[in-house]
Amino acid sequence: MALASQHFVSIVELERSAGKRIAELLKLPTDYDAIVTCGAAAGMQSGLAGILTGNNPKFIEQLPDLTGMKSEVIIQKSHRNPFDHQLRATGAKLVAVETREDVKKAVNPQTAMMHFTNFANAAGQIRVEDWVKLAHEYQIPAFIDAAADTPPVSHLWDYANMGYDLIAFSGGKAIRGPQCAGLLIGKKELIANALLNNSPHEDTLGRAMKVGKEEIVGMVKAVECYLNEDHAALDKEWWRRLDAISAEVTRVPGVTTSVNVPDVANHVPHMDIFWDPRKISLAPRDAAGALRKGKPSIVLGSSENGLGMNSFMLKPGEEKIIAAQLVQLFKSHSV
Repeated sequence: MALASQHFVSIVELERSAGKRIAELLKLPTDYDAIVTCGAAAGMQSGLAGILTGNNPKFIEQLPDLTGMKSEVIIQKSHRNPFDHQLRATGAKLVAVETREDVKKAVNPQTAMMHFTNFANAAGQIRVEDWVKLAHEYQIPAFIDAAADTPPVSHLWDYANMGYDLIAFSGGKAIRGPQCAGLLIGKKELIANALLNNSPHEDTLGRAMKVGKEEIVGMVKAVECYLNEDHAALDKEWWRRLDAISAEVTRVPGVTTSVNVPDVANHVPHMDIFWDPRKISLAPRDAAGALRKGKPSIVLGSSENGLGMNSFMLKPGEEKIIAAQLVQLFKSHSV
């Protein structure tokens, strides 16, 4: 990223070259390409914009006015969430469905795309592998929001091999690339049209979603590094850190822990920390607040029942700091 900052380049050419390199690294199907976006949400907006406008300059300039274009996106009701604001920003109308029969009724000449939110896979009646088949049955492009879907690393190519026409990933999170970067992977024509709707092209919906040369080069390097990591060793280390924290905090009377790994999205070890209110007089929200205000500041999630955390964001040794702070906090509120 530092080297990239020292050179003046054509951003469009750099995007194309970076996308080609990423496609090669991931061994994507030959008709797939990629671009670096300023996050998965930006990839969602630019990807849909490209589907709506094609390469028509007039349509690109008039978004979110969809006059003359298709205007509807089919999405499962259980997949609606704040992130679909990026889809609505194009001017498209979201048509919520629940069953295959609903999809059949919803498809019409105005249908531009079928959208899938992968972290909601288990919540919907139509699962990830069936959604793309259904979309193609009606000859409609299928988009999948896979923002937090690494690990496993194979997800970077699994959805393309499954047939999804466009796939959005975050560049940060477990890939640990530039936090303000992401990947949009998909069919070559759709990727080209997404880029036409994005910065640095002017008078486009995505002009404000600029991704710089530093982030583009950084994202390529991050993918290279991520593919070469020992993922089994990383997973083992994430578990070890949580085990180390659990071993310390559960020595405090009344404190217990449990661990789990989400099926999709942030598929890494998570730990919940609970305590008996009869032995430790401390509300979870107050515990989280005290940790956040401490030195060093520690940010853990909180619920009505306890605290929650994962360990893949920690640097080596930080698990010891967290364990010590938690033990001190619990002991100071022991009844």
